[in-house]
Amino acid sequence: MRILLADDHKIVRGGFRRLIESHPGWEVCAEASNGREAIELALALRPEVAVLDLTMPELNGLEATRMIRKELPETEVLIFTQHETDELIHETLAAGARGYVLKTANESQLIAAIEALGRHQPFFTETVSETLVDAFLESSPGRGDNSPYDILTGREREVVQLLAEGKSNKEVAAALAVSVKTAEAHRSAAMHKLGLRSLAQLVRYAVRNRIIEP
Repeated sequence: MRILLADDHKIVRGGFRRLIESHPGWEVCAEASNGREAIELALALRPEVAVLDLTMPELNGLEATRMIRKELPETEVLIFTQHETDELIHETLAAGARGYVLKTANESQLIAAIEALGRHQPFFTETVSETLVDAFLESSPGRGDNSPYDILTGREREVVQLLAEGKSNKEVAAALAVSVKTAEAHRSAAMHKLGLRSLAQLVRYAVRNRIIEP
């Protein structure tokens, strides 16, 4: 089974690689340090499982999951993160990931998660499963429509993250291979939808919603 690792911390990728490659029949086919690189490698290599961190530069794990699952429905995504909130778990499921494991998990849980996803079965650590069930029981049918971030297009979400990371309109345009005018239009549309009036507000919004690390 070929597994793609994506995390912006090299030491985390190294530890996970050693664990994976100690398992017979498994190999790490590639490593990525950001979400955009993860998508490119996934499209090129078509791994059976992609292990993604949620908070990565350039493109976060949530957006990377959406794009990978859209283009490669046979590739399962395991989110490996330090964050655990009802909202993040719901958003991760909605994006198409079928596994969610915390970085505090032990090695046996990580192995079990990859084994499950390799069989196209979902896997959640116990604490996440409890949170998930409780959230579903308490949620209303229209809960998914309550987040303003959900109404942004994929490209607008990319622009929000890049701007929050401190990139200029010109740098955003270059990263997305669009004109500066187009980048500015996406920025304007995203800020209008989110009710934000300044770049400072956008950065605070991105940190609060785990789009970037503080």
